[in-house]
Amino acid sequence: MAIHEKSLIAPEDLITSDKLVVDGVDVSGHWNTMIKPRYISDYDPDFYKTIQSYGGGENVHRCWQCGSCTNSCTMYAINTDFNPRYWIYLVNLGMKDELLKDKDIIWQCVSCNKCTNICPKDVRPEGVMKALQHWLEAEGHTQKSNSTLFDEEFARQCLERGRIEDTEVIHNFLKKTGQDIVELVKNGWLGILVARMNKWPLLKQGKIIKFVARMPLLGPVKMGLMMVFKPRTKSWGRTGEVLRQYVEEQKRLAHESK
Repeated sequence: MAIHEKSLIAPEDLITSDKLVVDGVDVSGHWNTMIKPRYISDYDPDFYKTIQSYGGGENVHRCWQCGSCTNSCTMYAINTDFNPRYWIYLVNLGMKDELLKDKDIIWQCVSCNKCTNICPKDVRPEGVMKALQHWLEAEGHTQKSNSTLFDEEFARQCLERGRIEDTEVIHNFLKKTGQDIVELVKNGWLGILVARMNKWPLLKQGKIIKFVARMPLLGPVKMGLMMVFKPRTKSWGRTGEVLRQYVEEQKRLAHESK
């Protein structure tokens, strides 16, 4: 099914005239908008298979362009540039360059799953949006999201030591995302969290004994020690190596299938 919404056509491909008369008929204004003819050769007919290799994109080939996904989309109601139907259409045509024009919009999906629930062909458009996001990251078209950076740090500790240390996960995540821990404690959410945990108003009210009684002294000390002496699952060496090999093998297979 052809995509011919004017909003989806690049401005440079539209031809308009302030004054146009054809066969004696004045067709000035919106009526005289024409689209430049073009021949598309820079497409990848197997691109949909690449998207299928990412979780959520397995059924992208089933789409028959009914438009139910976009019509029900929460984000489309707010931003008409957010158009799942159009992006799925581009995937199946293999028009990667056209997709990249919207690389900063695709991330607006809120995973409400209205599109997935209404889709008559079980395309699972919400999953396709996530698959597109992973593809954009994997190909370096966009910077890694905060959730991806968190997942990488979490997985790194699991593979290296068979367990995680919460303090190290948070510390390294904040470091990778460029967040100032000191500033977060002084003026950000981290400071608010600590204040609520420790009931700092008690200290301001002069209730020192109650304040000290509420302070979680043992927990912070233990967390600090674990940052120095990294916790490790017993006899993890061989198991960790097997898991790392498995992860690398899955990455290789996914890469070869693209």
